[in-house]
Amino acid sequence: MKQSVVLRDPEIMGGTPVFRGTRVPVQTLLDYIEAGDSIDQFLEGFPTVTRDQVIGFLEEAKDRLVESVS
Repeated sequence: MKQSVVLRDPEIMGGTPVFRGTRVPVQTLLDYIEAGDSIDQFLEGFPTVTRDQVIGFLEEAKDRLVESVS
């Protein structure tokens, strides 16, 4: 099974879900998208997060949403 790009660890940011290997909360990406910012703008502000991690997170979120309504 593929490892999630999201990590939730009580020792990192008090358990806030972050991009694995960073201290960047995934909520920050969602906030950027909600504000109308692009993925590129997010990545410029958070260079420790990779494009692959962002795409992986969005794919995981999509899959979970589709499963929940199926």
